[in-house]
Amino acid sequence: MVKATQFGGYRKGGVIACRETILEKRAMSSRGNNQAGGYDVAIVGGGHNGLVAAAYLARAGLSVVVLEKNAVVGGAAMTEEFHPGFRNSVAAYTVSLLSPHVIRDLDLAAHGLKIVERPAANFWPVDGERGLLMPYGLAARQSAIAQFSKRDAERLPAYDAALDRAANVLRDLVLETPPNAGGGLVEAIRAGKVGRRMLGLSLDDKRLVLDLFTKSAADFLDQWFESDVVKGAFAFDGIVGAYAAPSTPGTAYVLLHHCFGEVNGKAGVWGHALGGMGAITQAMAAAARGAGAEIRTSAQVAMLRADDRKVTGVVLASGEEVRARAVASAIPPKLLFRAYVPEHLVSDADRRRFTAIKTGSGTFRMNVALAELPDFTCRPGHSPGLPHHGSGIVIGPTLGYLERAYLDARATGWSRDPVVEMLIPSTLDTTLAPPGRHVASLFVQHVAPRLPKGRSWSDPAEKEAFADVVIATVTRHAPNFAGSVIARQVLSPLDLEERFGLVDGDIFHGQLSLDQLWAARPVLGAANYRMPVPGLYLCGSGAHPGGGVTGLPGRNAAREMIADLKPGRLGALVRRGFMG
Repeated sequence: MVKATQFGGYRKGGVIACRETILEKRAMSSRGNNQAGGYDVAIVGGGHNGLVAAAYLARAGLSVVVLEKNAVVGGAAMTEEFHPGFRNSVAAYTVSLLSPHVIRDLDLAAHGLKIVERPAANFWPVDGERGLLMPYGLAARQSAIAQFSKRDAERLPAYDAALDRAANVLRDLVLETPPNAGGGLVEAIRAGKVGRRMLGLSLDDKRLVLDLFTKSAADFLDQWFESDVVKGAFAFDGIVGAYAAPSTPGTAYVLLHHCFGEVNGKAGVWGHALGGMGAITQAMAAAARGAGAEIRTSAQVAMLRADDRKVTGVVLASGEEVRARAVASAIPPKLLFRAYVPEHLVSDADRRRFTAIKTGSGTFRMNVALAELPDFTCRPGHSPGLPHHGSGIVIGPTLGYLERAYLDARATGWSRDPVVEMLIPSTLDTTLAPPGRHVASLFVQHVAPRLPKGRSWSDPAEKEAFADVVIATVTRHAPNFAGSVIARQVLSPLDLEERFGLVDGDIFHGQLSLDQLWAARPVLGAANYRMPVPGLYLCGSGAHPGGGVTGLPGRNAAREMIADLKPGRLGALVRRGFMG
């Protein structure tokens, strides 16, 4: 009996087709489809999920073309020179959620990907004298927290254990296709499988999962800790990419979403891809090409191509038609149904549902070139090698600060005291800046996706004014920071939308709110990656399990597409490989 251990790869031994034969058949299939004037699958968008889907589909023997509007692939996960001699990740900026299954299945290390670990997790400057440096390791973290609350330090092991148990549940769910509302027996079986897993949890863990999926980060953390500094540190993960206050219901899940990752097999560790985030997507592109996928850049899709009943390919802005048996969209579903799906293919009700998806991360991105490292008042020194410089540096010292930042943005358009996460990847990767110089990524919250009172992010003065606020916010804690800035790259929510297709600047392709998760992502009735248009699939972050550079929406969508496009025995074998 032939058995698959991973998607596209087979156990040695037994009566199996050799790899050379499989590759030859794959090449013949691809040539046949191209000679016929079409592909099996056209993928709209060459971001990380689109590339992951392309690699898996091509490995299964399908002919695939990826169509990317920009001159380079990668979408928001790309690296570029933003000032002479200074390179950095443009939008996405750190590594932890990238699925080890994707890394393994696509052999990304063999395609040049190397991830190094941060020397510490995060550093929170609190005031002129105090700062919380969160190292790795339970005992070290307890020691750091004890400076603010001995009781909180004592509670940390139980908190960590609880989050680990919940994250283990999530790690299983993110690999699977959610049950689809309105489906048949297959969907009932999927729902039953999840239900049995939940029933198998202890009562305490059922309560824990319920809390994390329904409560606010603030309410959840109030059950564990007393220090406003400690609660603020943990609550930060609950507002990342969520235009919400830590008191907003559902932010406890966002906190959990950022806790299930790992780097180099170490859970809870954060890292940096040498060469920036573009190194990840370049490795994915190499894996896809190696499997036989075609990748076209500067290929802007104008609309889907369709007959009277189904999608038959895409039409490019150049007028060129690309025929395909199926189309997979790696762009946000709200943008897909707003601008690309022909009117006759979808009901008015479905179109309204998709175009009403809640979007907006409340985020603002900056990259800065630095003459020297920041010298923090609470932790003096700006020589290379200090662990806090290689960590995530978060200006968001208390739970109350996080709350006020959101409320201020809702009232005025942007926070006068924003939450700033700064990474200085050049402390780990000397290829990014000239000797003695550095680059920093600043991921900032909160800003309104659309400004009030007639103001607009299209106004350069508005964008630069808030960028000045961001620099000043960091400088309050590191007095040399403003003077060390050589150059800056500034991306407002509008810039993120125009450049990367992120509607309202939403880094997750749709908020991770309670009504847009799991079986309701992107909308109820379309959770199994198949859109309510025959031949159209969703493979980007707008699908389950959501945003972050995971690669899982692309992987999961590819599995479902193979089920539809390769229903025979070989297709069943490679689909089963996802479970190995």
